[in-house]
Amino acid sequence: MADVYLIGAGPGDPGLLTIRARDILGLADVVVYDYLANRCLLSYARDEAEIVYVGKKGGQHTVPQEEINALVIDRARQGKTVARLKGGDPFVFGRGGEEAEEIVAAGLSYEVVPGVTAGVAAAAYAGIPVTHRAHTPSVAFITGHEDPAKQESAHDWEAYARSKSTLVFYMGVANLAMIADRLMAAGRPPDEPCALVRWGTTCRQRSFVSRLRDVAAEARARGYKAPSIIIVGGVCALKGSLDWFEKRPLLGKGVVVTRAREQASGLVEEFRSRGACVYEFPTIAVADLDSGPVEQAVLGLAEYDWLVFTSVNGVRRFWEVLWEVGLDARILAGLEIAAIGPATAEALIDRGLRPDFVPDKYVAEHVVQGLLDKGVANKKVLIPRALKAREVLPRELERAGARVTVLPVYETVLSGPDPAEVLEGLESGEIVYVTFTSSSTVENFFARIAPETMGRFGQARFACIGPVTAETLAGFGFKAHIQPAEYTVPALAEAVVRDATA
Repeated sequence: MADVYLIGAGPGDPGLLTIRARDILGLADVVVYDYLANRCLLSYARDEAEIVYVGKKGGQHTVPQEEINALVIDRARQGKTVARLKGGDPFVFGRGGEEAEEIVAAGLSYEVVPGVTAGVAAAAYAGIPVTHRAHTPSVAFITGHEDPAKQESAHDWEAYARSKSTLVFYMGVANLAMIADRLMAAGRPPDEPCALVRWGTTCRQRSFVSRLRDVAAEARARGYKAPSIIIVGGVCALKGSLDWFEKRPLLGKGVVVTRAREQASGLVEEFRSRGACVYEFPTIAVADLDSGPVEQAVLGLAEYDWLVFTSVNGVRRFWEVLWEVGLDARILAGLEIAAIGPATAEALIDRGLRPDFVPDKYVAEHVVQGLLDKGVANKKVLIPRALKAREVLPRELERAGARVTVLPVYETVLSGPDPAEVLEGLESGEIVYVTFTSSSTVENFFARIAPETMGRFGQARFACIGPVTAETLAGFGFKAHIQPAEYTVPALAEAVVRDATA
């Protein structure tokens, strides 16, 4: 193993992180990260890892480069494995070479984990191939912000002008007028296509194509600032036909996901894949209850006729205890099994069990009728579920003659995320949707952000997975603007998309 890993975080889209980078983050003792490294990548770090932010924003250094070098070397000399997480690729305008020299001079070992560089990725996400047989055989990556200590510019503007290469300038938006003027003065055609891509590959990406003579004025008019990539060349004209990323229906729209972190990944991905800026704000956490009562129920399964699972967490916890006592799915032979919802059914199928009953609609009242049609009356029913849940299902089954045992196997508890980021997104107007997947997510959301505070942000639209959740939201004085016909996570995401594109 190396003492220090210089890791490329990629251009912003967390899906572009390499597998090697993810693995190193998972074993590092210290993670030192920059402004352009997507913070969600820190989720790959160990809980006990030291996380240090040394961001550089628009030329303003939170921590000077010399102090960053000293910090990395100090932690490595303490015997800690250091992951230096840098936006893009460490060796492409990332000062990774300078950091590597300092590490080697200190007698330490290092490894480079290359990342996807913005000059390629941001262009691709804007529908601009940096090379194309019909336009250019080569591409040049150029810094638009040279070392200010240099006596003379290292740029050969005449060579750039003579070249047929696509020119990609990093960190140059502040000098855009100068770059365009020097290229034209050296002979690059004033009407040559030129593009700017801001926040490339992220949910905040914006881009446009202009002409070299007009691009600086247009960038000013559009308010383009760092971080932006400048692309000069005929390939920019392809953007109109090849653009794909900026057509995503939720691009630039903020969506709050309040689901428990253990369950949120599916919904987060549903929104991210559609371009949304996802604010993960898990208002609930899942806590397992004492396994003693669960063990007793597991060992007494022969007494029951039906086993009814109402959530993925119920399946997970029930199975954990099943394995803890040395049993497996064979103990369920002879039992009828119900799953309330497709996700719960999938959790059972993953464990080798095909449920006997999955209702068409996922509210208790409809479930009861379906179970009655299956002959559950006068049968013994075990329901592993959350400690606090609606009592409609067990109550109505008992009224129909079933003998019901409710088995609490987990509970949802108030999670404690800092609401500052969500409040900032609401204040800026970026957050357009707040999603709720259960009554507890509603209750705990308003425990963190008061209803009167939320009432200030008129642009926010609420999306609830079903009528029960919507009813809870109404209790806080807000209506559900969006509610899918099918009470599932994918249907909720689709309903938000339909609302955004209506």
